[in-house]
Amino acid sequence: MAATLAHGVRRILSGISYTALVLAGIGLVAMTGVVAWQVFGRYVLNQTPAWSEPLTLQLMGWFIVFGAAVGVRENFHLGLDLLHHVLPPLAGRVMDAVGLALTVAFGLAMAWYSALLAIGTWSATLPALGWPGSFDYLPLSVGGVLIASFAAERLVDTLAGRQAIPAVVVQELA
Repeated sequence: MAATLAHGVRRILSGISYTALVLAGIGLVAMTGVVAWQVFGRYVLNQTPAWSEPLTLQLMGWFIVFGAAVGVRENFHLGLDLLHHVLPPLAGRVMDAVGLALTVAFGLAMAWYSALLAIGTWSATLPALGWPGSFDYLPLSVGGVLIASFAAERLVDTLAGRQAIPAVVVQELA
């Protein structure tokens, strides 16, 4: 029963991770398009669109936190591996567990405090976009939840002595 539940949770997190990666890619392409339009407007039309820079920042906020969260799940984030390779395996697992526990705590704190900021700025308006001011903090909240969830998944694997399974498997095109 527990193995089936764990497998189901892993599949759900894998789907969320894949979706976050795809959304990060779409956000990056969309941001590139917005910046291209901004440059075209400024230098060809001689009229810079007022919405382009704030929209670029919004898109950047989303694709950065999505990419960071996927990086936590895939273990692509920055780390100091020197001690990990020199110390005995048990000490390495303890270091991994402590690091992942701190990452879970960081993700939860990021989600909580950015949610408080989002709630506090809901009535404000982003002038160029006309959106609620909380849109500046929503990516941090969502990203914090994703980071905490993915780090918790890896923490459970580390404590159980399992190797992490890659979340996103890219198949080669034949």
